[in-house]
Amino acid sequence: MTFQLNGKGRLMLAMISAMLLAACDGDDGNDGTDGAQGPAGPQGPAGPAGPEGPAGQDGSDGASGEGGGNASLMTPGLTRLATVPAGAEVTGAYVTEWGDLFFNVQHPSDANTATDSEGKMFNHGTVGVLAGVNINKLPKNLVSVGVPQTQQERETVQVAYGEYQVIAQTMDTFGGAMPEGLGTVLATDKSTVVASIDDPDFNGFISTGDNEGYLFTNWESIPGAMSRLKLNKDASTGYWSVDSTDVQMLDFGTYGTIANCFGSVSPWSTPLTSEEWGNQGDDTQEWNDPSMQTARDMLAMYIDPTATDADGASSFPNTYRYHYIVEITDPLSDNPVPVKHYTMGRYEHENSIVMPDSKTVYLSQDDTNGVLFKFVADVAGDLSAGTLYGAKLTQDAGSFEPLTTGFDVEWIELAHSDNATIDGWIADFDGITTADFVEGQSNYLTDADAEAWAAGEANYPSVANGGGSTTAGMAMDDRIAFLESRKAARAKGATAEWRKFEGIYVNHKRAEEAVEGTDLIAGEAVNQAYVYFAIADMDNGMVDNEGDIQLSPRVKECGGVYRMPLLTGANAYDVNRIEPVVMGSTYRSTLDGAERCDVNALSQPDNVIVLDDGRIVIGEDGFQENNTLWMYDPTVNE
Repeated sequence: MTFQLNGKGRLMLAMISAMLLAACDGDDGNDGTDGAQGPAGPQGPAGPAGPEGPAGQDGSDGASGEGGGNASLMTPGLTRLATVPAGAEVTGAYVTEWGDLFFNVQHPSDANTATDSEGKMFNHGTVGVLAGVNINKLPKNLVSVGVPQTQQERETVQVAYGEYQVIAQTMDTFGGAMPEGLGTVLATDKSTVVASIDDPDFNGFISTGDNEGYLFTNWESIPGAMSRLKLNKDASTGYWSVDSTDVQMLDFGTYGTIANCFGSVSPWSTPLTSEEWGNQGDDTQEWNDPSMQTARDMLAMYIDPTATDADGASSFPNTYRYHYIVEITDPLSDNPVPVKHYTMGRYEHENSIVMPDSKTVYLSQDDTNGVLFKFVADVAGDLSAGTLYGAKLTQDAGSFEPLTTGFDVEWIELAHSDNATIDGWIADFDGITTADFVEGQSNYLTDADAEAWAAGEANYPSVANGGGSTTAGMAMDDRIAFLESRKAARAKGATAEWRKFEGIYVNHKRAEEAVEGTDLIAGEAVNQAYVYFAIADMDNGMVDNEGDIQLSPRVKECGGVYRMPLLTGANAYDVNRIEPVVMGSTYRSTLDGAERCDVNALSQPDNVIVLDDGRIVIGEDGFQENNTLWMYDPTVNE
């Protein structure tokens, strides 16, 4: 991912790049070419009209280029709905109640110079919509848009249906209504620019009436951001417009957010944004290590615009104040209020999805050796208190092929708490700075703390026994479950082996009809609904022949999509099974021997959404020069 940082933020560019799990840009291949014709057979002996010898056989076909070109078949059930410009990944897929499909062009190459039919150039982050088509009404039999070949095709958005309409791009000012520009993050003084972000991610649309509403968009950087644009659609033409009198970048308060990635909209119509990368993962002790480059300096410049680093700021950033699900409450008011829900755990959140019961939430951790989490709220519609769980997997016996191997799921209870209690635990770490760092020790919670908690010890371990200095010797509590959720889940026996666990999603209408019997899907009786999720990179802990997940490395970096059948009855909206749905297809390049993902199959699926008819839309963050927005019909291969 590419970032454009202003002012003091430029000093941190190298640090941010090192922390970010960046997508690799690959090149689409050309069609394979025929080999040279074989030599003609020998001329017959001299004589009157002697016959020529037989012609030699044609040579074999040449090898296809990287990406496969047209030399491979499209995975059955896949339709290439759109491709995005060179250098970009597909983000922000969201479908409105009217079937409008929003999606974004994240960090396209700044070398792109071609323009689309409306004169738009795609060398900056772009928020857009597939205009003129109801995505829920597309027929079953579809054709794909082609793999881009010309410069114009490679550097613009290509679609199979409708028209990609640009809603806004990075640094748009909307006639001066947003003078600092779309995607800009201001420090707490509301005037100092900390970052200008080229990475739009999640979109969520909140309707305010027929063909109108607010589009909320995440901007993924350090610090993170979210915009809100008032949109109107012309019912006769199908095109959208921005109401420039009602646009804003949201205020995330004293501490801000970090790496706002994907998200969702709750059943009660509030956006849920996710704080993803930028922490130290399992190595929290590095956060205040003066020899390490971390996100603390960028966050310090947000908190205190006079600072040049964390040590010089009025408040040293506390890592435990970041990496949560943030709910945008009162989203239609002049000043929406962000609320961090510590209750759903602290880790690299890709996104969360709330079930129609407004209590059960499934959450993905986008990191190496991540965990699948579940949260159950005490009260429907209130995420401020509840119980956090981690998933323990049992792989199908005797099976390791990714396309056919599933897992049984057992939920391990971690702890119950509420935002207010957890906020008090977080505050215990507010005063820590680099001056407190001691080599070989930690000022934060440790694996030894997690193990003592899981074992039911009465007190936190001493520093000499591996405990963190802040809690050493204190009476045991449940803070580790919410501040170091992966450590806690692993200590309790949950599976911590997922690699790049991306978007997780359910179609609320299908889920409610299947679980509760409510007739919400016209023309179809929905008896089974699923929670879908994408794994962008099936590597490391998933293919190391150790632990609970032991898959073949055949798919590896190409990734795939899984689903979890929803249960009914007393266990409504629970899940106990994970099934594979569709996988990428790895092949070995004849050019350099490296593994590549075929252009006609998945290449690192990032996020997935579910349409009313059960088909799914998948956005790529992969190796191709032009990543794809796919539609997949799961019934094709059932």
